[in-house]
Amino acid sequence: MKNEEHRHLITHNKPKSPIAEAYRTLRTNIHFSGMDNPFKTILVTSAGTGEGKSTTLANLAVAIAQTGMQVLIIDCDLRKPVQHKVFELPNKQGLTNILVEQLPLESAVQFTRVNNLSVLTSGPIPPNPSELLGCERMKGLLQQLKNKYDTVLIDSPPTVAVTDAAVLSAQVDGVILVLRSGVAKIDMAKQAKEQIEKANGKIIGTVLYGVNYSGEDYQYYYYYGEKKGRNLNA
Repeated sequence: MKNEEHRHLITHNKPKSPIAEAYRTLRTNIHFSGMDNPFKTILVTSAGTGEGKSTTLANLAVAIAQTGMQVLIIDCDLRKPVQHKVFELPNKQGLTNILVEQLPLESAVQFTRVNNLSVLTSGPIPPNPSELLGCERMKGLLQQLKNKYDTVLIDSPPTVAVTDAAVLSAQVDGVILVLRSGVAKIDMAKQAKEQIEKANGKIIGTVLYGVNYSGEDYQYYYYYGEKKGRNLNA
């Protein structure tokens, strides 16, 4: 392992572990909760920092790609991007180059060591992340990618800290809110939910990250969503 982030790509490194199975359960629940209207663009965010949103997104992306679907990760955390570290990719150019310099999409998207999974890294950190993510070019890019890939997973900064996640939530099919066991605060979780819903975002589920039963391989992640009044529990 070259870095700490890489250690957390457990769905790829330890596909038979209980935690990898939990991510596959998450994948399945998302699929069934979107049977009538599939969620092609999904934003993954958290209430506060250090809650595991980026790790959750990366492992979910691998789990979906393992089914043969074409998956793209977009690192829209233009403040502290990490997806390039998780997948050990260069980050000299990426999303910001497309939005600011009109760099062709094909020049920015990178393949990963995981079959069917590509990553659009953040690119250079801009001075105005929220404004950039809310621009018309970003909306057009998401539509283009929605037509090109089976699933697009979007990493964003924590919801309560800055407005970036709220700005993006109105542009995607659904939002997954990650909350870390023992770290997330109830008032912050409620605030995050309110901010997303106020921006017309649709929360399709919540992941409880870091419930440690017995050792690293028994650290489960739960997902629940609501579909026509029905709860889906992993």
